[in-house]
Amino acid sequence: MVVKTTGKRLKSDVFYVSNHVGWIDIPIIAGVTGTAFVAQEPIADWPVIGWLAKRNYTVFVSRTDRLGIGGQIETLRAAIAERTPITIFPEGTTTDGRSLLPFKPGLFAVMVPPPKPMMVQPVALCFDDVGQELAWIGVERAPDNALRIFRNGRMMHVTAHFLEPFSPDDFPNRKAIAAEARARIAAVLAASFETDSLNLGTPNNSSEV
Repeated sequence: MVVKTTGKRLKSDVFYVSNHVGWIDIPIIAGVTGTAFVAQEPIADWPVIGWLAKRNYTVFVSRTDRLGIGGQIETLRAAIAERTPITIFPEGTTTDGRSLLPFKPGLFAVMVPPPKPMMVQPVALCFDDVGQELAWIGVERAPDNALRIFRNGRMMHVTAHFLEPFSPDDFPNRKAIAAEARARIAAVLAASFETDSLNLGTPNNSSEV
């Protein structure tokens, strides 16, 4: 796999927000940034992927306990206060790499206000045809997707675009912050793939939050 980057990456006091193609996003972004991640609790017990997530200081939260969102935010605040950067995948599921689903604004509440002065930096992951073909979508199980990627004999290319960061203090609420991050990522995906179908995507029932 060949990973290229564009843009100026913030190295500290930053909250990365990325589109999401599959578990492969974790080693791609972590390899470039050393970031921690936010993921749903069941991933902690997955073979290989769970181990990989723990190695990257993942903050595990429950996506099913909607009444506990306040507790999730406090957990995330504590993690940010102790360590940054941290990355979230706010689509809440994976797509084919050419699409972008609506961003779930729940975890953006951690930025209203942030635990310490920091910026939000959107990250647009753009995969080539091989990466899009190997995307983790539909009903494919995580181990099956991992095996398919490891057995793939073709080189995968991905570009991680680190977009212009912005201050969460410039926006009135979590929904506005989420919308701004999504708009910036959508613009890059549209330019990269020359497509206007960014409201479409194929959900998968197992992915990071």
